[in-house]
Amino acid sequence: MYTLTEAASRYFGRVYMLDLRRTSQGGLAATASDGLLRILDAQHLEQSTEWQTGHRKVTGLECLGQAVCTAGEDGMVCVWDVRAREAAVRFQVSKAPITAMCCSQTQIIAIGTELYKQEASILLWDIRSTPQPSTKYTQLHSDDITALSTHANLPSALVSASADGLVGLHDMRIVDEDEATLLTHNLGASVHRAGFLSSEMLFALSSDELFALYPIGHGKTLEFGDLRKVLSCRYVADVLPKTDGSGAMLGAGNQGNHAFNLIRLSRTSVTDWSFDPAASVRLPGAHGAEVVRAYCFFDEHQLVFTAGEDGNIRAWRPGGEH
Repeated sequence: MYTLTEAASRYFGRVYMLDLRRTSQGGLAATASDGLLRILDAQHLEQSTEWQTGHRKVTGLECLGQAVCTAGEDGMVCVWDVRAREAAVRFQVSKAPITAMCCSQTQIIAIGTELYKQEASILLWDIRSTPQPSTKYTQLHSDDITALSTHANLPSALVSASADGLVGLHDMRIVDEDEATLLTHNLGASVHRAGFLSSEMLFALSSDELFALYPIGHGKTLEFGDLRKVLSCRYVADVLPKTDGSGAMLGAGNQGNHAFNLIRLSRTSVTDWSFDPAASVRLPGAHGAEVVRAYCFFDEHQLVFTAGEDGNIRAWRPGGEH
């Protein structure tokens, strides 16, 4: 296991940092419980821009080309022009709180909502043409939508997941809901994170850390069980797939002993995947007794960034191997 050392940190006060994304300009976009969207320089964590999003609570953060998108419990979506330092588009998407959002490289934004009047909706639209949704699905899930994801090599494919335990793969070109769904799996618990591990495999992580992989084509489902036991942790913050499809890095934390580790999940054969402790990374001290909410990578600079409920964003660099 490799050990990283803290290279820089920035404290934003008595707030929870909620999410963290790499921007196309090579900076960092971060959201927090104070409703602010912050753009930071990745080298020194210096803040270049901040906006008050106006959301009652920020529930989504995504980067879309030169823009950054936020969504909130107020049912609003904002598209922020980083270069002009202003909101390019702001519109009401739903009466229900937005609980999930993703953006595709084809300029499609997908949002998912809380269960509202017996419907949990997924809405899609092309941001280049109109703020009005082009497609609306209301029957794919029976509870809050908790995760949405797209894949660069599968531009029409959308993964959805819900508190109902279901993980689905859908074709966004098809409006009819029955025809749009390509496959469905049941994790058996409320899904916290879900998406593409590769162009051939989906992953799902439940709110109580159950983890499974689902093949898109032929193959077997891989069930890892409760990752708190498998990885000796108290929570898993996220699953970030590698861009080449070779695996993913899972952020496993234990705030009781101030620990946060990045655990490598690797393909061991055509059909099998396993955790690789030797290729994993330790962030000693992490965010103290507080939970790490998000993390991202700048591989070309050998940097890892973490955002925590202690109000800090921290940068980490290689520091040794144990």
